[in-house]
Amino acid sequence: MIELINYLIGQIVDHPKEIKVEEKIVGDNSYLYFLQANKEDIGKIIGRDGKMIQAIRNILKIMAIKENKQIRLEIL
Repeated sequence: MIELINYLIGQIVDHPKEIKVEEKIVGDNSYLYFLQANKEDIGKIIGRDGKMIQAIRNILKIMAIKENKQIRLEIL
């Protein structure tokens, strides 16, 4: 899942080498991902009215359902 997050975010931002994703196991099949990126890129990741981050979370949710997991993505 970390590779997918890196790929999706890397396609949006101007500084893809500054992307950092950390994984934390919350429960049996529950995972929490923390995303850090360049401050200039945070606005691009969130998008207008939060539409970009919502689309990214929807893609991740679809992949998680296929793997019988629950995930959450937070931007730091």
